[in-house]
Amino acid sequence: MEALLGMPYEAAVRVALASLERNLLPDAVVRRLTRLLLACRLRSGYLPSADLQLAHLLDFKRSLEDMPIAVEADKANSQHYELPTSFFKLVLGKNLKYSCCYFQDKSCTLEDAENAMLELYCENAQVKDGQSILDLGCGWGSLSIYIAKKYRNCSITGICNSTTQKACIEERCRDLQLFNVEIIVADISKFEMDTTFDRVLSIEMFEHMKNYKELLKKISKWMKQDSLLFIHHFCHRTFPYHFEDKNEDDWITRYFFSGGTMPSANLLLYFQDDVAVVNHWLVNGTHYARTSEEWLKRMDQSLASIRPIFETTYGNDSATKWIAYWRTFFIAVAELFGYNNGEEWMIALYLFKKK
Repeated sequence: MEALLGMPYEAAVRVALASLERNLLPDAVVRRLTRLLLACRLRSGYLPSADLQLAHLLDFKRSLEDMPIAVEADKANSQHYELPTSFFKLVLGKNLKYSCCYFQDKSCTLEDAENAMLELYCENAQVKDGQSILDLGCGWGSLSIYIAKKYRNCSITGICNSTTQKACIEERCRDLQLFNVEIIVADISKFEMDTTFDRVLSIEMFEHMKNYKELLKKISKWMKQDSLLFIHHFCHRTFPYHFEDKNEDDWITRYFFSGGTMPSANLLLYFQDDVAVVNHWLVNGTHYARTSEEWLKRMDQSLASIRPIFETTYGNDSATKWIAYWRTFFIAVAELFGYNNGEEWMIALYLFKKK
């Protein structure tokens, strides 16, 4: 580690990445390097005055309005969501919730934390039995299936961008004898429909989007007049930024989050042309840090089963590299959201009504 720190920065990054590809970079070094990169991000993100900070936020907001709803959607899809479901079944909890969970106390299991967050969504979104529900970016169906089981008279439509996710959800619904869930594979940024819903929920989808003005306008058309929109996205507490692949150290962007956005905790409050905020909550980042540490632990416990999955997906010669990449991704997520005791990067929850 000390040898790396003594090198010129770019050389140190190249050496670290080469070691990582061979799975030779110790976790302690990965964590230390990640924290150093996060400190650099904070130094560049925090500006000298409140006026400058606000001006940056407003400039960022205006820049989003000149962008498409999403960029590099196909690449982002291939980076995560077409990896075999068998991998995620080994790593995630029983609900297959691939987003922040909520740990109510130290004794909580990952499954407890999945259920606690799913229940929090339903409470905050004021979900009631008999409603029509739209689950935008439904992943492997954790929220759709949770609602379908708890509220048997609800009808749930989930939209995902992955055929493997659709197949997984439909298989789970068959096993659970749930007949109130419909899954549509679509690119949200291009998808159109005439149906309206009582509740629209979106969990960690907005981070893959850019033009929030147009996105919220589109979503508002799927809302009944008395409908509510509930959004969960991760964020930085003060400043937004794009995930951009500009340098060797932009590793997460290149392999896991192409076209992504890190919103600030208040960014969506500046996009109320078609919806109006009803409530706004923050969840400390340590909940996500612990979630990702649990994913890492389960990955390590299942490496014998995971390696053949990666050999099939990435090729025999690349399996070791991608095992290291995924482990490092989980470590990076844990370090990001755990930084400064979860008070820098965290979760924002919003409730909007239709205007």
